Amino acid sequence: MRHSAPPASRLRRQRRAAAVRPAATAARHESGRPAGASGRQRLQHVPYVIALCCLALALAWMRQSGQDVRGGTLAVAGIMFAAALARLALPERRAGMLASRRRLADVAVLAALGTGLLIAGLLLPAQP
Repeated sequence: MRHSAPPASRLRRQRRAAAVRPAATAARHESGRPAGASGRQRLQHVPYVIALCCLALALAWMRQSGQDVRGGTLAVAGIMFAAALARLALPERRAGMLASRRRLADVAVLAALGTGLLIAGLLLPAQP
């Protein structure tokens, strides 16, 4: 026959669990951000923002010229390779939104996209 834990030990476990919860949640500023939020957290997204801006510029270049799809595709492939290199080189805390999975999985996906775009760009016929 199994005996349940005495009420006193259950009460102690509940008190310990309640004491841990407030320590785990950070105090918040009036703005709603955690107290530890600073410019450093914003800076960790810089690699992703740079890759996103370069990608937008390459797509705008392809859209504007209309004739230079090959060059734009090669530019996007280069951006994917640069993002893969940044993900590989930067530590986890500095990679920002480039880090969505494990490091090697992110690098493999970005490199595969870059390789596919590079092959597509090289196979596209040159426009006159």
